[in-house]
Amino acid sequence: MPTPLLAGNWKLHCLRQEARDLASAIVDGSKGLEGRDVLVAPPYTALVDTAEVLSGSSVALSSQDLYWEPKGAFTGQVSAAMIKDTGCSHAIIGHSERRQHFGETDYTVAKKVAAADEAGLIPIVCVGETLEQREEGATMALVEKQVRGGLFELPAEAFKTLIVAYEPVWAIGTGKTATPEQAEEVHQHIRSVLRSLTEDAIADDIRILYGGSVKPDNVDELMACPNVNGALVGGASLKADDFLRIVHYQE
Repeated sequence: MPTPLLAGNWKLHCLRQEARDLASAIVDGSKGLEGRDVLVAPPYTALVDTAEVLSGSSVALSSQDLYWEPKGAFTGQVSAAMIKDTGCSHAIIGHSERRQHFGETDYTVAKKVAAADEAGLIPIVCVGETLEQREEGATMALVEKQVRGGLFELPAEAFKTLIVAYEPVWAIGTGKTATPEQAEEVHQHIRSVLRSLTEDAIADDIRILYGGSVKPDNVDELMACPNVNGALVGGASLKADDFLRIVHYQE
């Protein structure tokens, strides 16, 4: 059974001092934590400040995105090596908001995943369906397509550290949450797809996080699902008390 990971995606929030204060509270509230891992993903501008606060703690640092080219005339982009240089160990890739608002595709996800791995970053690869796709009964096929499409350039060895996040688009920022049964069903399907891409033992140890309005009052039920190995938390990760309640979920 993989070690659970509780990850906070701060999205477009937190100036540098705000990030420092939030990170400090999370570090303090995570001391002595055993049997689970914690990670935060601040905006680019706060990565170095957050890294300084996290230094020496067990809390990991992630970027919210990256660009696949190592360098060049790509105004506004940030490479995997630059992300690594800030102190990050992970990179979120293919978040539904990137797909929805910024034209992210399975092809660009695959290129970013490969670039992250090449730079020594652990990719957190996001997949998930819209409400329309769920109502059409297309969830499983769509999620499988995203998993296969996003990972086809990932070297076999890198599956040992890979993290996947299932985030139903209809549940992000809406207050709606997939039921534990819905989450487990999709996570189980993702696990079966991963087993077709790598060795069974490796696939069974890949952490599959649930993301979509995870809150203190629903995290316990979600984390009780056998194939839910953690959470990718949005809004609730911006309040230290809420996020720490999620980190300290009850088994």
